[in-house]
Amino acid sequence: MSTWTVVVAAGSGTRFGGDKQLADLSGMAVLARSVASASAVSAGVVVVVSAGRRAEVSGVLSGLERVEAIVDGGATRSESVRCGLAAVPDDAGVVLVHDGARPLATPDLFRRVVDAVLAGAVAVVPGVPVTDSLRTADGRVMARDGVIAVQTPQGFNAERLRSAHAGGGEASDDATLVEAAGGAVMVVEGEASNLKITRPADLDLARLELERIVAGSSDA
Repeated sequence: MSTWTVVVAAGSGTRFGGDKQLADLSGMAVLARSVASASAVSAGVVVVVSAGRRAEVSGVLSGLERVEAIVDGGATRSESVRCGLAAVPDDAGVVLVHDGARPLATPDLFRRVVDAVLAGAVAVVPGVPVTDSLRTADGRVMARDGVIAVQTPQGFNAERLRSAHAGGGEASDDATLVEAAGGAVMVVEGEASNLKITRPADLDLARLELERIVAGSSDA
């Protein structure tokens, strides 16, 4: 089955204070790094951007392989994913959904998610253990045992993902929509370095992480 990836990059960037998707991350735009990793495992990549930015994003992504479409997103994340899904061929068997603001997700992580879907999972999410102490908003302690932080890329049987979105529902991520439609969600090991760029400090952390990765590769 062919694998396609929808990269969602239609956010406003309010907390970042600017366009985080096009911010420079060690010589390459944040979004371009996310798309490059997705391209390594995909027959095609659809990039979803906010209205009026397609030409600008197209320039940033020029030269990257397998970018088949850049489309306008919607008012919500779920709407934006549906806009991307509309550009994915009907014969795609596996669809990944990835946040454009997670530029350090490795091709190995993408492959791990795809392999789990190909093995029969309906919905797959990568996750990492929560290490911080947890409390509810009203101050009650929460046990962190067994709790994970969910990342992207998330992977799906394409038919089940389309079906879950057909009702126009809203959720914080696509696995939640599929689960609400009766699909079981499988967790695979995520990557601690797969951080999401939300604030300027996150970009600084991503640069440091890239430096560490490069230094490790040189030592090897």
